Amino acid sequence: MAKYNGYVGTYTKQESKGVYQFTLDTEKKELGDVKLAAELNNPTYVTVSDDDQHLYAVAKDGDEGGVTAFSIGSDGGLTPLNGQFAAGSPPCHVSVDRNTNTVVTANYHTTKIASYLTNENGSLNPAASVVEHEGTGPHERQEKPHMHYTGFTPDEKYVIAIDLGSDRVISYAVNDGKLDQVQVFKTAPGAGPRHITFHPNGKYAYVMTELSSDVLVLHYDEKDGSFTQKQAITTIPETFEETNDGSAIHISSDGQFVYAGNRGHNSIAAYKVDQDSGELTFIEWTSTEGNWPRDFVLDPTEEFLIATNQKSNTMTLFERDKDTGKLTLVQSDVYVPEPVCVKFTSGK
Repeated sequence: MAKYNGYVGTYTKQESKGVYQFTLDTEKKELGDVKLAAELNNPTYVTVSDDDQHLYAVAKDGDEGGVTAFSIGSDGGLTPLNGQFAAGSPPCHVSVDRNTNTVVTANYHTTKIASYLTNENGSLNPAASVVEHEGTGPHERQEKPHMHYTGFTPDEKYVIAIDLGSDRVISYAVNDGKLDQVQVFKTAPGAGPRHITFHPNGKYAYVMTELSSDVLVLHYDEKDGSFTQKQAITTIPETFEETNDGSAIHISSDGQFVYAGNRGHNSIAAYKVDQDSGELTFIEWTSTEGNWPRDFVLDPTEEFLIATNQKSNTMTLFERDKDTGKLTLVQSDVYVPEPVCVKFTSGK
């Protein structure tokens, strides 16, 4: 397959109208066909179901925030199914389990995470569980909980919620959509954890910290959902003294390489994974050729990496060497308004 279908979640504060669709042509090594797929208010984060049948987007609707469900057509087009909304700001993150049974969201502003059971057609039922959080941290941005991520562990026994505001990685048992807290891992004070990705072996996890710009290497215990820290490694050069906000973190499916995004340094940091310990060795920084790389993704072939530069309204395409993990610039300045999150259908 030469062409893959992707989606970009955006802010709609200026020119953007919602969720955008694009294609990656792996033979031509080119991004193109950028167009509006769904008109929606502030769909900053989207996720695609494993079977490529559904897309879920966080969204704002008047004074309410929530999540909207779409079915994905054969041409990649999006058809709205329904949404579930509640008073307050929209969430900033959404995930769905492998069987498209449960959708979970994290809300940076309201301190809440929520879970939703789906119907057979992929539409959403009202929230099955809503958890409100408490806590603070030493940084000026840690005046209250700021939930930045909710997602499933590899075995899907637990949902992991990450609180930038109180430096916590929280494990919840999930049972028929209900969330019950079982473990809390505390990062260093002021680290501001943001996102997590798991090694395919299920033993290690990698947390990106937004405030301290580190990758935390954690051992994950699937028996009880707990984490133990093994390493912290910086994502920026020691000489970089300007503001940097850590952004996204992803791992290659072979577990060999971890990539972390830097907003401010405007780069992707690449690391080699020690398969025995899970620990990381720094490889290199690659400029994203734009301003404020909010997110990035590996394409389904993992021969390419696409970064979204929020403040310069661009996507950048890199070719990825699967043996060395290194990135080579292929295409920059692909226009997408206010891009935040980028996802692909698998093309299975």
